[in-house]
Amino acid sequence: MSVLRTSLAVTLAALALGACGNRAELKLAPDQTSPPIPYGREVQPGADDLLKPPAQAVPARNVEPRRRSQDREDDPFDLPPEA
Repeated sequence: MSVLRTSLAVTLAALALGACGNRAELKLAPDQTSPPIPYGREVQPGADDLLKPPAQAVPARNVEPRRRSQDREDDPFDLPPEA
């Protein structure tokens, strides 16, 4: 009986915490102001613009993967460790 009661309490707590999420658009509190416009921009970026990573953070892949093994070229800087 104790196990059933504990599992029921955990399930209800998980449902209560899962139901408290809000899916409405976020707004500033009445006493807050929006952050300053970034240097070099003329318009204040929106939330979607700020959440999109820049191209440098997620670069596009521009090379094809190798389809077969190829011998490496000799590397003059690949020296054995000093003893």
